[in-house]
Amino acid sequence: MYQGKATEEKENDDPFLFEVSDIDFMLLTHAHIDHSGRIPKLYNDGYRKPVIATKATCDLCTIMLPDSGHIQEMEIEWKNRKRKREAKPELPPLYTAEEATKSLELFKPVQYDEIIDIDENIKVRFNDAGHMLGSAIIEIWATENGKTEKAVFTGDLGNNDIPLLSSPTMIESADYLVMESTYGSRLHMRNDDKAELFLKVVSETLDNGGTVVIPSFAVGRTQEIVYELNKLKEKRDDEEFLKQYETLMKVPVFVDSPLAISATEIFRQNMDLFDDDVKQEMEKGDNPLEFPGLQFTRTAEESKELNERNESSIVISASGMCEVGRIKHHLKHNLWNPKSTILFVGYQAPGTLGSKLVNGEKKVKIFGEEIAVNARIEYIEGYSGHADQEWLLNFIYSFVQKPKQIFLVHGEPESQEVLKEKILETTGIPVIIPDFGETYELTEDVANLTNKIELTTRYKPLRIEVLDRMQKLKDEVADMTQIIKEEIITEKAKDAEVAFINEKIKELERQIVEIIGE
Repeated sequence: MYQGKATEEKENDDPFLFEVSDIDFMLLTHAHIDHSGRIPKLYNDGYRKPVIATKATCDLCTIMLPDSGHIQEMEIEWKNRKRKREAKPELPPLYTAEEATKSLELFKPVQYDEIIDIDENIKVRFNDAGHMLGSAIIEIWATENGKTEKAVFTGDLGNNDIPLLSSPTMIESADYLVMESTYGSRLHMRNDDKAELFLKVVSETLDNGGTVVIPSFAVGRTQEIVYELNKLKEKRDDEEFLKQYETLMKVPVFVDSPLAISATEIFRQNMDLFDDDVKQEMEKGDNPLEFPGLQFTRTAEESKELNERNESSIVISASGMCEVGRIKHHLKHNLWNPKSTILFVGYQAPGTLGSKLVNGEKKVKIFGEEIAVNARIEYIEGYSGHADQEWLLNFIYSFVQKPKQIFLVHGEPESQEVLKEKILETTGIPVIIPDFGETYELTEDVANLTNKIELTTRYKPLRIEVLDRMQKLKDEVADMTQIIKEEIITEKAKDAEVAFINEKIKELERQIVEIIGE
């Protein structure tokens, strides 16, 4: 499921590029909505075969897919109110929460490291990917004409030092590798550095009387932050660090997301998947997801009360890219305040509100209202759940029998191109960056494209650029209107200036009429 740019989100409604009835089974790497989000649509289109995933992924999908359905319903309700005013027919949601719940009957849980026979010619194994609870690297053995070959699909590979989770499994052999490339051009900050920076940013904000707002993905990142906050006291023992830690422990930490609360419970039920150090702590009776100042807010009323508090606090709220959910209310109440800090700890997709804030925009629109960005904006990239360039390359180096072909997916074009060059330079393994809708046959001459679907419904890059420019123009016209109103109403502008502006607007109006006429 696409998330972020409106032009891409429209593609979620597009028909699948295959016959649903042709699919015999689905292998799901993990529960994040960009990977699982259109399973209910597939179900609505008639798919009734199994969705095979780890037990933890199945558990998480029981809360995440209905939540996604609820978001679809809420968003279409807002759009339909507007369409009704314009006398346009109402649109259905992509799927409802009820439909998402029905799709869960297809899920078949499996364990890590277990070889599963799909049929007499296909077997698979799920390995810990270290990206989120239950995430998997999938090995697929396929036999055809008496010859068996193996493909490895990474899904999303974890950062090597994610709190709570084990490191990604290193795979010994593959004929073909399909690998993600989210951070293919970048390196992360390492664990000790990020913990120190995290505490420094938080304590400085609290000393200043402000609130720290952490936009966080409800599942995975939130639980990792709670764990990291709990463990900070063991990082160092120098006086300055302890002083900052004391400041942190004096304020309440609110997890403001019903989904995060449910997900935390699923984390507690699957603690056997945590890394060995965490398991040892649990055996001593120390729950890594709890500490004295931690509070969970379930209801909308409790969430609203957080923005009426006069005391400093830390608020962890979904969504991580600031597109939907309660986080937008917290941003509306804190972005204007120079005492507060918005602390980003995860990947921000281009076009999202989170990306705009990280990239330094001084004004943003939230719920149709323009908000000045006076708050401190910080981004600690090391908390990302994705492997950086170094660990993506290490994953390839770890193969004893190297793949003869690598396909790079799941990344921005620049990241993919940089990573491709690094792989070629260090390993000599050929790399393909497939386009959407392309099909490759895994033969000795795999580089030959066997099929490319002409996508009549998919927006081409130029069309995306046109739509993006239209949105930007719309925003700029709104800003210009406000400025002109202020200048003219307060009579700051001289008559000659008003006349000049009037002529410019007439020229712009003429050009718009010409474009529409064409």
